[in-house]
Amino acid sequence: MKLSADLRAFEGRVSHAFRNPELLVQAVTHASISSATRPDNQRLEFLGDRVLGLVMAEALLTADPGAAEGQLAPRFNAMVRKETCADVARDIGLGDVLKLGRSEMMSGGRRKEALLGDGLEAVIAAVYLDGGFDAARRMITRLWADRIAGVKDDARDPKTALQEWAQARSMTPPHYTEEARSGPDHQPIFTVVVRLDNEATESASAGTKRAAEQAAARALLARMEQET
Repeated sequence: MKLSADLRAFEGRVSHAFRNPELLVQAVTHASISSATRPDNQRLEFLGDRVLGLVMAEALLTADPGAAEGQLAPRFNAMVRKETCADVARDIGLGDVLKLGRSEMMSGGRRKEALLGDGLEAVIAAVYLDGGFDAARRMITRLWADRIAGVKDDARDPKTALQEWAQARSMTPPHYTEEARSGPDHQPIFTVVVRLDNEATESASAGTKRAAEQAAARALLARMEQET
């Protein structure tokens, strides 16, 4: 199989030349366009998630030999969560080469966080199967290098941090409500309100519901910590 020009350029961005190009084609093929002769990337995504986890655990241990498990666990979660994978996918222009069905393309699939994150995990698996563990490790550590170097001691996501803050004060978990949705279907803006038992609230807007929830949680936690 001969790769298209855009996939050859993508090979350069991930610094891996595929000996079996079919693996890369499968990695960028979404279920919305798959067929009996064109497998999608879901099985590769499953494998890539595990490869990423092992490489990231090893990288974080190496980066900070003195870190305790309690420090490493939130850092690990911050590095492998879907939002981070989607950000890395954007860095290498993965959205531009995803193979999507018409409905997904019309709904802005190339920008969707879930599709980008899943696609990147599939690419990781493709590199692993094509070049072995060392090739996958080299790619991951290069693409995540700045994030690994800059990961904070407390790398919990804001929703987790706010929930732990609330539970420490015998409150029930924070409650999130989608207050509004605006913009076109392919590029919606979600507005979410988070509320605590003490009636404290904050709202935030973002391109995904999860991102809006995280932003609202971050704002409310910052206010609660400042007031107490």
